[in-house]
Amino acid sequence: MFTFTRSFNRGLLLVLACIATAPLAAQQPREIEQGYPGILVEELVNGLGVPWGMAFLSPQQILVTERAGRVRLLDIEKLDVVEIGGAPEVVAEGQGGLLDVAVGPNYVDEGWIYFTYSKPSKGEAATTLARARLDQNRLVDWQDLLVTDSATDTRRHFGSRITFDDSGHVFFGVGDRGKRPLAQDLSNHIGGIMRLNLDGSVPADNPFFANPGTRAEVWSFGHRNPQGLVFDTQTSRLWEIEHGPRGGDEINLVEKARNYGWPVISHGKEYWGPVAVGEGTSKPGMEQPRKVYIPSIAPGSLVVYRGDAFPEWRGDLFTGALKLRHLNRIKLSESGQAIEEERILEDLGERIRALAISPEGWIYFSTDSGRIMRILPEE
Repeated sequence: MFTFTRSFNRGLLLVLACIATAPLAAQQPREIEQGYPGILVEELVNGLGVPWGMAFLSPQQILVTERAGRVRLLDIEKLDVVEIGGAPEVVAEGQGGLLDVAVGPNYVDEGWIYFTYSKPSKGEAATTLARARLDQNRLVDWQDLLVTDSATDTRRHFGSRITFDDSGHVFFGVGDRGKRPLAQDLSNHIGGIMRLNLDGSVPADNPFFANPGTRAEVWSFGHRNPQGLVFDTQTSRLWEIEHGPRGGDEINLVEKARNYGWPVISHGKEYWGPVAVGEGTSKPGMEQPRKVYIPSIAPGSLVVYRGDAFPEWRGDLFTGALKLRHLNRIKLSESGQAIEEERILEDLGERIRALAISPEGWIYFSTDSGRIMRILPEE
């Protein structure tokens, strides 16, 4: 009797836990009060884990990764949320877990969806780029395209966002993994932006392809913790945003073979005191950011807006802010200089993590509290 009761109680607790953590969707989007003029903010679903990445599979479907390791499929019209099977084992500790998701340019013909995650590696964890196909409600044909040489015993600074250019390449970033000097060491992938062909092979025109002792996948290096990465097909510019230390978040225009300085140069200070990191804020041979945030906003993502719903924002960069809890808009000049900044949705008080633009130009965003919301024009 005792065994039955204990098993029953354990089962009941499991059921209650599942109910408590199940995502909740309303019958229709719920309007959220906020003070920014000319826009509506709607909540589609809440009760998720930390929704780290979002990608549109179709105009009605969004694939969502949760840092704990789950994958969900959200039907925007029905507001249904379905769990997708076949996700990999991840190290969901610290800043690690199941990270970004992106629909590849080969999706229509070949069905590939790309992921980054922290892969277990002999008690450590390594940022990994993978791809898979979706069959019904399960990921199949899983392929690890690059298990980066970034495994350390820390649980921080994994990166990692994914983007694609218009020439058949995929880019993704890796943080310094808590081992600062390695971001300047090209014999590993730490602190780098990687460039691969869509099948995971290395392009022969990568800058370090033929250099002995360097990692051929590296496109740029000297990055601290890339949390946003986007290729603007209209300008052919690759933009990256990364966490600084205490102050010094950076937006960088990423170019081939360039060194972005971390940890030799930085605009931030040490966490343990008012002491500048590195040798200063500039040094010959190292790139300067296009924008610096002091104090840090703690960026969570990056998109370039090319939609029709908000023509006044066309060509602007948007990033979610985790620490200062808002949506950050950066207006760029024609030459790619940051000339204006605006902070939107501060009154929501939410850590904004992932961003995605719908076909009609609405801005979808996720929050670390487990919500998926969207911004659309006020009628």
